[in-house]
Amino acid sequence: MNRLIDLINFDPKDMITMAQANFWIFFAVFFFIYTLLYKRTRMRSAYIILASLFFYYKSSGFFVGVLLFATLYNYLLGLKISRHVDDNPKKAKTWMVIGIIINVLVLCYFKYMYFFTDIYNGLFNGDAHVFNFLAFTGNGFSDYGYFSVDKIILPVGISFYTFKTIAYLVEVKKREIPAVRSLTDFTFFVTFFPSLIQGPIMRGKDFIPQINATVKLTKEEFGLASYMFLKGLVKKMVLADFIAIHFLNKVFEDPGTYSGMTNIFALMGYSLQVYADFAGYTDMAIGVALLMGYKLKDNFNEPYKAVSCGDFWKRWHITLSSWLKDFIYIPLGGNRTGSWGSWIIVGLSLIFCMFAIENHIVLAVLMGSFILMFFLLIVYEPFRFHFNRNINLMLTMLIGGLWHGASWNFVIWGGLNGIGILVYKYWSKISPYEKINHWTVIGFKILITWLFITYTRLYFRMPDIDSTLIWYDQVMNNLKFSWHSIEVLWEYFKWPVMAILLGYALHWTPKKAKGWIQGSFIQAPIWVKGLAAILIVFICHQSYSAKYVAFIYTSF
Repeated sequence: MNRLIDLINFDPKDMITMAQANFWIFFAVFFFIYTLLYKRTRMRSAYIILASLFFYYKSSGFFVGVLLFATLYNYLLGLKISRHVDDNPKKAKTWMVIGIIINVLVLCYFKYMYFFTDIYNGLFNGDAHVFNFLAFTGNGFSDYGYFSVDKIILPVGISFYTFKTIAYLVEVKKREIPAVRSLTDFTFFVTFFPSLIQGPIMRGKDFIPQINATVKLTKEEFGLASYMFLKGLVKKMVLADFIAIHFLNKVFEDPGTYSGMTNIFALMGYSLQVYADFAGYTDMAIGVALLMGYKLKDNFNEPYKAVSCGDFWKRWHITLSSWLKDFIYIPLGGNRTGSWGSWIIVGLSLIFCMFAIENHIVLAVLMGSFILMFFLLIVYEPFRFHFNRNINLMLTMLIGGLWHGASWNFVIWGGLNGIGILVYKYWSKISPYEKINHWTVIGFKILITWLFITYTRLYFRMPDIDSTLIWYDQVMNNLKFSWHSIEVLWEYFKWPVMAILLGYALHWTPKKAKGWIQGSFIQAPIWVKGLAAILIVFICHQSYSAKYVAFIYTSF
C-alpha cells in the first residue's frame, strides 16, 4: 500500500524518467491497458492524455496546472487566429502576436526572472528579490502558506512545450494547418508524454494528423521501436551517467586537484556526455512513441561527424535548430539583410551591455568595438553588405544560447558557435581543400569541428564566467603533457576513460555498419530481441549508480 502511495505522490527526489525502473513500471501498466483501447480513437486519446498528465505530474508536481493553462489559452488563441485568417489577416496576425507575447512572458517569468533581477540590481545598485506571484496566489486559498513566495522553480520542459505552441500559432496563421477544433486533440498534441519534457519539439503539421489516424504497429516498426529504446538506454546509462559520476563530476568540481591533461580529457568526455544524455533521451522517446503507433522527428544525425560548425547545427538538436531558423532567423531577414527587428535587438543589447557589464576594461573594449562597427557600417559599403547578411545569424545563435539558460556563459556559448559558423562560411570560399573529398581532408575537418565544439562546451558546463576563468587558470597552471600524466589518468579513471573511448568509437563508426546492426536487430526473431534486451539491461544495471544523474536538458 505504501509503495502504491509512493508511486502516486509527487517526490522531487524521485522523478519519473525514462532511464529508471519507475518509468518502465509506469509504461508497462500503461501499455497493457493501451493495447485494449488503441482501436477506439476517443478513448485512446483520453487515456493517453491522462497518462501524459500523470507523467508530467510525477516529473514536475503541481506545475501540471501551468501546462494545462498553457494548453487552454493556446487552444483558444488558435481558434481566434483561424477565425480571422481569411477575412481579416491583420486581425489574425494581431492574435498571433498576442499569443507569442503571452507564451514568451510566461517562459521568461519562470526561466529568466533571477537573471533579470540580478541585472536590475547591477544597474541600479539595488537589492531586489524575486517574488513568486503564483505561490502568493496559491497561499491565498489556504491558511497554512504551503508555497514559498521568494523562490521561483522552473517547470520541467516548459521551453519545449512553449516552442511547440508558438510554432502551432504561427502555422495556423500561415494556413499550414487548420486550427484544432477539439480541445481533446489539442491537449493530446501539447501533452504527449514521450516528447513532453525534453522534445523532440513537435510541429503541429507533422504530429496533429496522426492523432486520429488508425494506429498500427508492424513487425519492423516494433523492432525499430525496441532498438531505439535500448540504444537510448545504453547512451544514457552506460555512456552519459557512468562517465559523469565516476570521472567528469569529480574533475569539474575541483579542477585544480587534477592535471591539465586530465581536465582537457574531462572536457572531451563532457562533450560525449551531453550528446549521449540528450540523444539517449530522444532515442527512447522515439522508441516509446513508435510502440504506441506515433512517429516523432529525428533530433540527431551523428553530430560529431560534422565537417563544420554550420554542419554541426544541422545535425544537433535538429528540431530546435529548425525552429530557430523558421521562427527567428528567417523572420529577422535571414541572410538577405538586417531588418528593423535585427536593429532593435542590437540596440537593446548595446544599452543592456553598457549598464550590465561592471568591468571597465571589458566595457571599454566592447564600446570601442561597437563604435568601430558603426563607423564601418557608415563609410565602408563592403562591410555593410557582409554585416547585413550575417547579423541575423549571430543574433539567432545568441538567442539560442540564451534559450539554454539564464547565464552569460550560455550567451558566450551561443556567440562562439555563431562565430564558428561565420568563420567557416568565409574560409570555405578561399580554402584550397573545400572541394577535396579525400578521407584525410574530411577527417581533418571533422577533427577541427569536434575540437571547437568541445571547447565551447566549457561555457555550457560551467555555471558562470568566474568558474570558467578559474578552470582556465587552474588548467594552465597544471598543463603538462607527459607519459606520466597519461599513466595517472589511466590508473585512477581507467573504466570511465574506456567508456569515453568506446563512446566516440561507436559514434564515428560508419553509418553503413550501424544500419546493418539496426537492420539485423529488427529482422531478428523475437527470442533474439528478448535476449539482447536482457543483456543490455544487465550491462546498464552493472553501470548503474545510486547517484542517478538527471537528464541534462530537463533543466531547459
